[in-house]
Parts: sequence; structure tokens; C-alpha cells
Amino acid sequence: MMKIATVDALRQRRLVIEGKLVQPWVAELERCWKEAALGLNGRQIVIDLDQVTVISREGEDALLDLMKKGARLSGSGVFIKYVIEQMERRCAATNDHDEDPRDTGAYTTLPTSGNIQ
Repeated sequence: MMKIATVDALRQRRLVIEGKLVQPWVAELERCWKEAALGLNGRQIVIDLDQVTVISREGEDALLDLMKKGARLSGSGVFIKYVIEQMERRCAATNDHDEDPRDTGAYTTLPTSGNIQ
């Protein structure tokens, strides 16, 4: 399940996503993006991922596409910061080389190491 709320402010329009960004909800994000892009009057669209629990490959692809269209990703917490960092790298790499540098996993997960503190 996923929920998307639109929050308007003076300088930005924020899409706040809650839940799992997986199919079939990826199409809903794209629909909300198109609706939010209308009447921006110079504001930026920010996609708030703070309450997202899972992001599928399709969800990542949709976020990458929206970033290429000018969206900025926002969020806090270890998982979301990691996802945003990876998405920014993918966006930069695809803009530079038109390649897809992502790994072969179906879902974005946290990296693990033997020394987690």
C-alpha cells in the first residue's frame, strides 16, 4: 500500500510518499507527478521519501525519471539517505553516459557490514 499527499509551500510543492513504492503504486506516483507539475509558478517539486519502507526496481526507475525532469528527492534516516545518494549517482551517470549503473537486485536494501554500530 502507498499513500501520496501533496503539500504546497511558497517555494516548493512536496509529494509526501508513505508506504511501499512498488507496482502497481509506481503508476500512481507518475500520475501524481503529472498533476503536481501543473501550475508550479516557479516552484520546485520535492519528493519526500521519509515514510517509504520499500522501493522496487520500478520505483527506482520512476524516481530516476522524475529526477531527470527536475524533481529533488528528500528524506532522512539511514535507508532513505542511502537510496537518495544512490539515485543521485544513477542520475549523474545516466546523464553523462546514458548507461544504467545499478546493481542487479530487485529491491533497494541497505548495505551490510560486519561492524554495524
